Amino acid sequence: MDRQDQFSAEEVKYLKLLSKRFPTIQTVSSEIINLRAILDLPKGTEHFMSDLHGEHEAFLHILNNCSGVIREKVDIVFGNSVFDDERASLATLIYYPEEKLEKIKEEVPNLHQWYRVTLHRLIEVCRWVSSKYTRSKVRKALPSDFAYIIDELLHTNYDARNKEQYYNKIIDTIVDIDRADAFIIALATLIKRLAVDHLHVVGDIFDRGPRADVIMDLLEQHHSVDIQWGNHDILWMGAAAGSEACIANVLNNSLKYANLDMIESGYGISLRPLVTFAQETYQGDCSCFTPKVSSQQKYNSNDIVLDSKLHKAIVVIQFKLEGQIIRRNPEYRMEDRLLLDKINYEAKTVRIGGVDYPIRDWDFPTIDPKDPYALTEREREVMDQLKSSFLHSEKLQRHVRFLYSAGALYKCYNSNLLYHGCIPMEEDGSFTKMEIGGQVVSGRGLMDQAEKMARNAFFSRFESPEKLKGQDFMWYMWCGPNSPLFGKDRMTTFERYLVEDKASWEEHKNPYYKYTVHGDACRRILEEFGLNPEVSHIVNGHVPVKTKDGENPVKADGKLIVIDGGFCRAYQKTTGIAGYTLIYNSYGMRLISHGPFTSVQQAIEDNQDILSTSKIFEVLDRRCTVEYTDTGADIKEQIESLKKLLDAYRTGIIKEAEH
Repeated sequence: MDRQDQFSAEEVKYLKLLSKRFPTIQTVSSEIINLRAILDLPKGTEHFMSDLHGEHEAFLHILNNCSGVIREKVDIVFGNSVFDDERASLATLIYYPEEKLEKIKEEVPNLHQWYRVTLHRLIEVCRWVSSKYTRSKVRKALPSDFAYIIDELLHTNYDARNKEQYYNKIIDTIVDIDRADAFIIALATLIKRLAVDHLHVVGDIFDRGPRADVIMDLLEQHHSVDIQWGNHDILWMGAAAGSEACIANVLNNSLKYANLDMIESGYGISLRPLVTFAQETYQGDCSCFTPKVSSQQKYNSNDIVLDSKLHKAIVVIQFKLEGQIIRRNPEYRMEDRLLLDKINYEAKTVRIGGVDYPIRDWDFPTIDPKDPYALTEREREVMDQLKSSFLHSEKLQRHVRFLYSAGALYKCYNSNLLYHGCIPMEEDGSFTKMEIGGQVVSGRGLMDQAEKMARNAFFSRFESPEKLKGQDFMWYMWCGPNSPLFGKDRMTTFERYLVEDKASWEEHKNPYYKYTVHGDACRRILEEFGLNPEVSHIVNGHVPVKTKDGENPVKADGKLIVIDGGFCRAYQKTTGIAGYTLIYNSYGMRLISHGPFTSVQQAIEDNQDILSTSKIFEVLDRRCTVEYTDTGADIKEQIESLKKLLDAYRTGIIKEAEH
């Protein structure tokens, strides 16, 4: 066979491009040796969080302590040589280096000695967390200001007597020239970066808690993160794309929990048009729309009265906009949610499912009974101004672009399937078939098509049919009966505000939640997404696990892990804890349950960590190496390509570069 026939024309073209980076047999051989060595390193630690709901302080703390991984490393290194209170202080220093340093300077008499001891300890912890990575990867993570010095100290052999004085001199000099604080901050940052290789956020960053925008800022800065969109995220994404129904729902949620700081201060969205309109229009009792104010919030009676009026104004607009979407999208099959035309103003009742229910509020001056879903001229003006504010909020638009670039509806990662809500199912356990964008899809196809619609909503040409259809579908994903993010047959917002009889409030979960308690359904889902059910898991959020009632977050013989345990304060009475997180390292999987978080200030002052309980539920037969990860699969492909390039050099098909 002619040596030219060894490779196709396309392969030769690719190998020539590859030869630009590896121009000689020696460079190719070195890279193959390096890549093969990487395959034998332990896999990096993955950290899973879900349902953050704006709780920025608790999120920051768990992000900083890596769900206990940092304290665990400190205890491993110094458990037999350093007292517990000193280890706790060292851990807090790693979590909050700048703030803790200020506190220590007020308390420590011999600061020079403290610096020397602490720097040595931080370097030891850093050496431990960096041991599973190549020196090249660690170097790329080093802060530029101290890269050379840290690299030297990390690879010190303190038994080498002829260099011991050299390394101690480095530490002394750092202290003497007043660079110890900056060096400590750099080391703490590096430790946190190396302790967790990759972060997964399994949905619902927004709503309920005070500052989801702060969480988004932190995620933007993270070295390696992916996000699976939750129903609350998709609502904000729809609002940023220009969906008026999503905007109204976002404001409804914010007003419901008296959480306007993020809207106005965080994202710079002016509510003045809504305030003026609400004060002019709703003079009567608006108590049905009183916000839920927590004990931590400072609200007086006048604030509550005003917010109730704003709340009512936007809810009425929301009902109208939603009715318009339902009417122009009959394939959604949501006609049962058209309730404004079912109000009997004389009898003060509303007909729902053939039953007439008394309503708690019937003062709706902007609703025309002959055309109840039409906005008034003033409501139209308010929505135009609000929409403009959402579209021109630089910070919100930046955050949503990040959600699109780092996120998706689901992700397959290292043989695990991650998604927030559910894979819609029928009562018989089959995957629900649904028409989306003109295609009838189910299972993985439904998720893919739904994500395509979500991307059309934001990225398609302004006012194009694709964009408008996508915006409507963003709202459907928030509350539609077959939405993979909502997971219920209806969202009874109207009833919960206006109908006293709680029988009308019922929302039934999708059959998914019944079937995935058992292993068979989870196996079918994993196979649907091309994963091996013998080794793979589903990581799910969305539905809080009622731990206090004995509910187990690990279901279906370990195939399904639900990590929504009440991160949001509003859910903690229901769950009995303050959230679950998941750690997946080279030894196996651990589920961590967290106690309530007090405050960052108390953590810094008292070295108070979140009380966390770790439950190991899967131990691997042997320590997992990079070879058995997605990264390992990519590396193996690279090795095969490099071996072909090596053959091409040796057979003369491609010439080595001249020395």
